[in-house]
Amino acid sequence: MITPGATRAEHTPHSAASRFFSHMLMWAILMTLVLAFSPVRAGEKMVLSTGVLRPYTTPDRQGFLDQLVATVFRDLGIEAEILLYPTAIERSLLNANEGVNDGEVMRVAGLEKLYPNLIRVPEEVILNDFVAYTTGEPFVSDSWDSLKPYTVTYLIGWKIFEQNVPKGKEITLARDVDQMFGLLKSKRADIALYERWQGLVKAREMGFKVQVMEPPLVHTKMYMYLHKKHAELVPRVAQALVKMKQDGRYQQIFDKTLKPYAN
Repeated sequence: MITPGATRAEHTPHSAASRFFSHMLMWAILMTLVLAFSPVRAGEKMVLSTGVLRPYTTPDRQGFLDQLVATVFRDLGIEAEILLYPTAIERSLLNANEGVNDGEVMRVAGLEKLYPNLIRVPEEVILNDFVAYTTGEPFVSDSWDSLKPYTVTYLIGWKIFEQNVPKGKEITLARDVDQMFGLLKSKRADIALYERWQGLVKAREMGFKVQVMEPPLVHTKMYMYLHKKHAELVPRVAQALVKMKQDGRYQQIFDKTLKPYAN
C-alpha cells in the first residue's frame, strides 16, 4: 500500500522538474518574440533619411541635424545617423514610409496623412523659414499670391511649395539645389523658393549674391517622423528633444552650425 506521504515523495520531484522546464520553455518563447519584434536590436543602428543639405547635414556629419540626431538617440542608448538623398527627396520619404529607413528627420506637420506608416514625433526639431530668393528687385513676400508675377523655381518633392505655390507666370521644378540656384543665378528664374539656411549656404558656395525676401512665406515647425515599427520610441525621442532644449545642448548645436550663416 502506498501512503499519501510516499506518493508526494515519489511524484513531487517529477512535477517540479516539469514546471521548471515549462517555465524555461515559456521564457525562451517570450525572449524569441521580444527579439523578433524589437524595433532596435543590440548593435543595430537607426538610419533616418533626409534631402536637406548644408548646414543641416555635412559629409563629416557635423551639420545641425547630424549632431542633433546623434545626440538625441545617444541619450536613449541608440546609435543613429542620417542617410542623405540630395537628388531624390521624394524617394527619401517613400523609403521611410516603406520601412527601408527608420524615419525621416525633418519635415512639415501633416505628412502622416499622406504617408500612413510614419508617426510624427510631437516635439519640433526646428522652426524653419521658407523664403523667396531673388537677384532682382526686392518685393514684399507677404502671401503666396505675391509670387504670381514672377518665374519661380523650387525642388521636386518639397510639399510645402507643391501645396501652396499658385499658378503664375511660369514654374520650373528643379531636380536638385544646384540646378535651382543655377536658374536663379543665370536669371532664367526670377525667384527660387527654399529654406533660409540652406539657401544662404548654397548662394555663398556658388559665388553670387541673393536677397532673401521678407517676411518668410512660411515660418513653420519642422518635425521628425519615425516608421510605425518604432512607435514605442516616439514619446522617448520627444522627451529627449525637450531635455536637450532645457539643458542648453540644443542651443549650442544651433549656435555652432547655423548661426554663423546669419551674418
